[in-house]
Amino acid sequence: MTRPLLLGMGWFPDQPGGLNRHFRDLAASLAQGGSSPRAIVVGPAAEAPAGVEACAPASLARRLVGYTLAARRGAAGAEVVDAHFALYALLPVLGPLRRLPLVVHFHGPWADESRASGRGSRFAIAAKRRVERTVYRRAEELVVLSRAFGRILVERYGVEPWRVNVVAPGVDLERFSPRSRRCARAALRLPKDGAIALAVRRLVPRMGLDTLVGAWATIAAHDPTALLLLAGAGPSREALEAQASRLGLAGRIRFLGRVDEADLPTLYAAADLCVVPTHELEGFGLTVLESLACATPVVATAVSGLPEVLGPLDPSLVVPPGDGAALASRIERALAGEVPSPARCRSHAERYSWTEAAAKTKAVYARAVAPGARKLRVVYLDHCARLSGAELALLRLLPALEDVEPHVILAEEGPLADRLSRAGVSIEVLPLAESARDLRRDRVRPGRLPAAGTFHSALYVARLAARLRRLKPDLVHTNSLKAGLYGVLAARAAGVPAVWHLRDRISSDHLPRPAVRLVQAVIGAFPDAVIANSRSTLAELDRPPRLSFVIPSPTAVGAGFDRAGSDAGITRLGMVGRIAPWKGQHVFLRAFARAFPAGAERAVVVGAPLFGEAAYEAELHRLAANLALEERVEFTGFREDVAAELARLDVLVHASVLTEPFGQAVVEGLAAGVPVVAADAGGPAELIDDGVTGLLYPAGDVDALAERLRRLSQDPGLRSRLSDAGRVRARDFAPRAVADRVTACYRQVLAA
Repeated sequence: MTRPLLLGMGWFPDQPGGLNRHFRDLAASLAQGGSSPRAIVVGPAAEAPAGVEACAPASLARRLVGYTLAARRGAAGAEVVDAHFALYALLPVLGPLRRLPLVVHFHGPWADESRASGRGSRFAIAAKRRVERTVYRRAEELVVLSRAFGRILVERYGVEPWRVNVVAPGVDLERFSPRSRRCARAALRLPKDGAIALAVRRLVPRMGLDTLVGAWATIAAHDPTALLLLAGAGPSREALEAQASRLGLAGRIRFLGRVDEADLPTLYAAADLCVVPTHELEGFGLTVLESLACATPVVATAVSGLPEVLGPLDPSLVVPPGDGAALASRIERALAGEVPSPARCRSHAERYSWTEAAAKTKAVYARAVAPGARKLRVVYLDHCARLSGAELALLRLLPALEDVEPHVILAEEGPLADRLSRAGVSIEVLPLAESARDLRRDRVRPGRLPAAGTFHSALYVARLAARLRRLKPDLVHTNSLKAGLYGVLAARAAGVPAVWHLRDRISSDHLPRPAVRLVQAVIGAFPDAVIANSRSTLAELDRPPRLSFVIPSPTAVGAGFDRAGSDAGITRLGMVGRIAPWKGQHVFLRAFARAFPAGAERAVVVGAPLFGEAAYEAELHRLAANLALEERVEFTGFREDVAAELARLDVLVHASVLTEPFGQAVVEGLAAGVPVVAADAGGPAELIDDGVTGLLYPAGDVDALAERLRRLSQDPGLRSRLSDAGRVRARDFAPRAVADRVTACYRQVLAA
């Protein structure tokens, strides 16, 4: 069993703070698990157990020297060092402990926290950041409490994602436990009636307590008996008290000062609600777990790690930071009872165990001491962070890659970043200027590209190449057309093999001719391999790389439903996907009108325009009116839960007028057991066996599509057969099956 030496800052509760509390609880949990840790902190540490050496507080220089000497003494018999505060760890890990493997617990960006709190000059903040970078660069492994802080390590400090481990903390479920609210209020001499909200925070600007005080004015105006308790000390107390006085809240807010740790569980139990209104840099939010363990619900802001711990319980409990109106509204609803039950709060907290946290930490120690075999390290590139087809395919693929450590570099912030993070995938955003990222295809002219877009694209290739050289991945995988163009150039400059995942048809009916020539030239010269989503997509290439693979996009295979075989006929026919002229929603509406000129049938268009296609959406609404379908057509807009929309359909229509590269919606329909009618070209023609797993019709032929729809309406047996066969066919596109094929592709590329 690996024996660690822990380098901390202070000892809790002698010195308050989330870092010190986490350090103490981790040390205790490791000791209970038999690891026999030794620890070094700066005193006082009156309650510290044996094995903890507390250096005497003194001037900074003497403190650092004393700490280094204590660390050298503590290193006897240690196999790994676990540093929790960069400043105190700097001299020991560069000096007497330099030969020991180093693990760093990253509790937050020290320099940025100083800046946010207004402490220190620009020189001092720069020096702090230099100290942090030096210690982090020396570490074999780093531990963060949340995925959000993992992003900070990767993006702001340039740490390789392969060294970052997310280990959530635990909570003492025995000490923080449910108890009688009435008794708790009596013990603390609080009003037995009326709503009470609580915030347990250091009183510093980044904690957002000024926003909470402002929001409380709104709450107090609606409920004059409501009481806010602010527990904690800090330099902002005087300003907060003055703010409360200006707002006439002197009797409605109580400043409790620093609360003894023994009284915290009673304080949580006395409150109806705990509020965590942080403005920035919240690594995890231990107060959230403590409150929930006491069965008291929490409202928090969408900052750093807070959504990760609270969102899975109830996403509505998370509000935008700095938005006083949103915070006041959610607090009022919470105090009115719109919160998870006490049992759900407690159950959620029970997911966070110190036993599990200690076990995961020991596994990190073991990797630092003896790294052993590792997985393939692959960087994935995408210019877009919106949830379009390629991005959804990536989102399904990455969690299924069991032999790969994925890291995604996006060129913009967006929903994809959040979804990937929630799926446990490491991400960073390396911003690309909008003039390059949103350059339209019809403006691509070799030798006459827009100057701003060309300049920013070239600069981005250089920045990305530098980042890849730092990351040292085994492979680069580009996921979109634009990412393919800049990604393979950057990968070549960095000396990293690159795979271009081709999801678009490289032909003049899909792209302008100059863009076709440019893409064909780059694909022919730079990537080490191409993955195409269909045979027809691959066939468009003039000079494909020697290693070329046809691998379909993955699709989540659901249970489907059993409505397709009903004798009652069909009532809801629809399309699912981005609204764009080439997707053919107009063909679907015309065919629907011809197949069902009158009756109970309804047409459903699920999706939204993405890239300057709002005018086409307006045309569809006018077309529905001209076809007298206004009362029988439903435009749902974008829907994230595609499975729920498919479950409402009796027939799914694919109506692209241009050749579809793959047909993600087609596979989703097959997986859901919805009978599918698709255009007989490109990917869908490869996915569907006509008359067996679906029905095909000539692309753009309104009459042919209308005939297929009428046939399905009149033949329940056919609908049932297509539904059953479609589910079976969809198994070929399950994420795990696709992931195995992608991994095999990687291994061939690396072996070449």
